Amino acid sequence: MRIVIAEDLYLLRDGMVRLIEAYGHQVVATAATGPETLDALLKWRPDVAVVDVRMPPTQSDEGLRAALAARREVPGLPVLILSQHVEQLYARELLADGAGGIGYFLKESVFDADQFVDALQRVADGGTAMDPAVIAKLLAGGSSNRRLERLTDREQDVLALMAEGLSNQAIGGRLFLSDSAISKYTTSMFGKLGISDDDHHNRRVLAVLAHLNQGGPTAGSASL
Repeated sequence: MRIVIAEDLYLLRDGMVRLIEAYGHQVVATAATGPETLDALLKWRPDVAVVDVRMPPTQSDEGLRAALAARREVPGLPVLILSQHVEQLYARELLADGAGGIGYFLKESVFDADQFVDALQRVADGGTAMDPAVIAKLLAGGSSNRRLERLTDREQDVLALMAEGLSNQAIGGRLFLSDSAISKYTTSMFGKLGISDDDHHNRRVLAVLAHLNQGGPTAGSASL
């Protein structure tokens, strides 16, 4: 994969470069500010970009803004956003266009190399990769939703892993269940949540996240 890394902290940026290259991928450019990030994304149009939310010059959400601006110019440009803390607003804004090829991870998750590189690959392939901590907060935020209360414990396990961006096969492997069992849980779960069981995996993930974040989209909706 051809990758752009946008991170203002030199040690973390250098560490990600070394990690990514150790896995056989190519870092084509790095950036340390919001404007540099936008320029690099539009120039290189990488297979996937890793972008810190907070970057100079304002140290607010310069990185996120640069990523969103680049995706407006290049729809579906794969971007994995890094954040120090879970911010639901960032997740909403990043997922809003429903185009896929997005991820939202906490910086601490970068230190799990296999998980981080797997997330980069999923995003590069046009899928969704959400940090488990982000999903946990969205689930907690939606705990008052009556539809969520209808789910069994196992269905909630499946929901959380699906929202992370895992396929049915990967969910089955994580929970030690067969593909047919996951399919049954998914059908039951979507029925209870009022979400259409769309065959396109990324649309299903976005629909789940939309439901958790807003209290339930209309069937088939994938907007946040």
